[in-house]
Amino acid sequence: MEKNIEVSLLLDFYGELLKPSAKQMAQLYYNDDLSLAEVAAETGITRQGVRDRIKRAEQQLFEFEQKLGLLSRFQQLENGLDVIAEKAQEISELTNNNDIRALAADILRQTGELKEKE
Repeated sequence: MEKNIEVSLLLDFYGELLKPSAKQMAQLYYNDDLSLAEVAAETGITRQGVRDRIKRAEQQLFEFEQKLGLLSRFQQLENGLDVIAEKAQEISELTNNNDIRALAADILRQTGELKEKE
């Protein structure tokens, strides 16, 4: 996974654990795609100060993930839901039994609802 995308996802999971200023700068840099100079102008500190805080925030985010594993677990669950939905679709296509098709459709509906809640 590309680092910028990974850090953005980690921000979604662990951003509240960062200091507010570090969270703000990381969000501006990764989610709003501002340059270091633009973040510095918006926050009123030097470009180097912004860079240091963002690097520290990145390190903290990766440490949180290493210890807690929420993003990894989320991705496993999402992949599992995809596999379940694929198998339900296959079952629905392979059977002529309307009861089984209805159950497969229910599984597909429920996996879709779970993915929407993410």
